Amino acid sequence: MERVTQFLKDAGTYFLATVDGDQPRVRPFGTAHIFEGKLYIQTGKVKDVSKQIHANPKVEICAFKDGQWLRVAGELVEDDRIEAKQSMLDAYPSLQGMYKADDGNTEVFYFKNATATFSSFTSAPETVKF
Repeated sequence: MERVTQFLKDAGTYFLATVDGDQPRVRPFGTAHIFEGKLYIQTGKVKDVSKQIHANPKVEICAFKDGQWLRVAGELVEDDRIEAKQSMLDAYPSLQGMYKADDGNTEVFYFKNATATFSSFTSAPETVKF
């Protein structure tokens, strides 16, 4: 999982896919953080992406860097604890201007039943489960 997180951080931006009814939705994200041995991402409860995750927690993310791409498929589980939110905000100080751990909007999710696949055109895919 550390390798997955580092790839996402090094890529800078990854794309998160959710489902909105029968329509896929994809948007850029930038948070990837390990807290208590789990891979977390962050968003705001007021955003459509939050509503989509709550309606259907199965998501997929994709990132690309240096000729290699990473796909992570799994389910997102909300962690409503202040400690989890604060850990994310501490890891991403730039978010602290928009979010606070106790603002009622900050939301963090961790991956459950995740499968990460590293791929490129020059080598066989490598899969990691967590």
